[in-house]
Amino acid sequence: MRTPLRDFLRTETGSAAVLLAAALAALVWANAGPGTYEEFWRTVLSVRIGSAGISLELREWVNSGLMTLFFFVVGLEARREFDMGELRERKRVALPMLAGVSGMLVPVAIFLGFNAGHTSVHGWGVAMSTDTAFALGMLAVFGTRLPRGLRVFILTVAVVDDFVALGVIAIAYSGRIHVLALAVAVLIFGLVLLLRTLGVRRGAVYGVLAVAIWVAMLESGVDPVVTGLAMGLLTFAYPASRSDLERASGLFRLFREQPTPELERTARLGIASAISPNERLQRMYHPWTSYVIVPVFALANAGITISGSQLARAFESPITLGILCGYVLGKPLGILGAALLTTRLSHGRLRPPVGWGATAAGGTIAGVGFTVSLLIATLAFDSEELEQAKIGILAVVICSSAATWLVTRVIGALPRQRRIQALLGKAEQIVDLSDPVDPDRDHVRGPREAPVTVVEYGDFECPYCGQAEPVIRELLAGFGNVRYVWRHLPLNDVHPNAQLAAEASVAAAEQGAFWEMHDLLLGRQDALRAADLVGYAEELGLDTDRFHRHLRSHKGAARVAEDVESADTSGVSGTPTFFVNGRRHHGAYDIDALTAAVRAAKARSVLGEPS
Repeated sequence: MRTPLRDFLRTETGSAAVLLAAALAALVWANAGPGTYEEFWRTVLSVRIGSAGISLELREWVNSGLMTLFFFVVGLEARREFDMGELRERKRVALPMLAGVSGMLVPVAIFLGFNAGHTSVHGWGVAMSTDTAFALGMLAVFGTRLPRGLRVFILTVAVVDDFVALGVIAIAYSGRIHVLALAVAVLIFGLVLLLRTLGVRRGAVYGVLAVAIWVAMLESGVDPVVTGLAMGLLTFAYPASRSDLERASGLFRLFREQPTPELERTARLGIASAISPNERLQRMYHPWTSYVIVPVFALANAGITISGSQLARAFESPITLGILCGYVLGKPLGILGAALLTTRLSHGRLRPPVGWGATAAGGTIAGVGFTVSLLIATLAFDSEELEQAKIGILAVVICSSAATWLVTRVIGALPRQRRIQALLGKAEQIVDLSDPVDPDRDHVRGPREAPVTVVEYGDFECPYCGQAEPVIRELLAGFGNVRYVWRHLPLNDVHPNAQLAAEASVAAAEQGAFWEMHDLLLGRQDALRAADLVGYAEELGLDTDRFHRHLRSHKGAARVAEDVESADTSGVSGTPTFFVNGRRHHGAYDIDALTAAVRAAKARSVLGEPS
């Protein structure tokens, strides 16, 4: 079962390999034909409309143009976490922001310590920024050994990094600032904010304005990549509401009845509007930035000629040593130190979303500086100093990866209880399920006092619920101490028999046969008319007269409506939707994904037990 999350994680894992391959290709190209490498990337490309136009070298088009889209995608995902993810509780933003700032200041201090008294001291900005693409790619590689919550922490730290780094580029590493062009960029951005406030949702409008801001920023002398991050952070994310989905279903039915071009366009726009712009844009641009833009950036910037004597000079250079020590030692120390200090000063109210071992691993992962570091290096240095900076940046990738591997190995060698605590910690978890499970009211399968509870909002006519049923059975068979709860969410706009089937299960529950009826209904989803339901009651040996009266009077409708209301307050709009110990399960509902979620919840429950 493919889902956006699984595709997204596969993209990150694959993109890390593509990025590394591009960096290696750049090194091979630069050493096999150093003249052709530089000649190619210094080729001037001009875009002109009449007498006006922009002329940049290919490398500048990549660094300032294509990378704007990369930062746009970073901003989109950060905004999604802010609106729908871990960061929707605003107090959770403070600690990763402080860790991000500290994780920049400590490496910069180390770089300044190595370069004090040298002309290279002005390149301090090279040593501060985490590479978001590499960091998330490394996290995907080590993902089986680290908790999922670490990803949001690293992402937030990386976004803080990017914002500060782009500000540093604008202030410390830009050329002469043209105030008029900068003022034009600010005015256009103000227009974007106004249109957003007025509810304008035309992507083309924002696209044109974003290009105008980019051009104005370029003309101002400030690196225009900040445009992408700002536009991404402005793009709302929200779950699809049931009302929007029902409206989309109605539009599609109209098109089904009259397949005209007008109704096709209306249906397409109605379906698209049910999904937030943030998610649609991520789906559109993320593969391009991961598989094309960032690797092209590496290809354009990572090429350096390497010789034994050059490496020897580089590793004696304060530039190379400052970058290497700043990232490999400074990043983990800055992030972990800020997290420890914040937790202590807040008396535990603010703490990382994962354990201290995982936070340390996050620090070493954040120690990968590549994209923005190369960007600043090309602005701060030239000639041999630039070569030394690039060698330091490439060495950081290797050393930070090795440090992360070492940290995960140490955590893996700990005893089980301490390993779980090192990975998961004691942070309070967000609860998404609005109505807690009540064994006296809910339909529960499994031990009543089990430490892990899986809640499914389902529809007896939904084919995906039918596909999930054997997965749930396998899950319950594999874990003896898991309880499973079914709650009704009949999607009446697409499943005409779902409501009556839900009421039939309530009627069966009155005679103590809810789960028997539940299993029959999911096994025979193509036969859920009233006569079929009465036949199932007879097959189960129920009092069919009593069952039929219950069904005919819609006595179970109120009970079903209570579940639907709890689904609405929990933000559920489709089926099947799962919650594991009150936390919404995003992504696939195959046996591997649900087993991983249950294991994580079970591990957290262990932390609450006496040691």
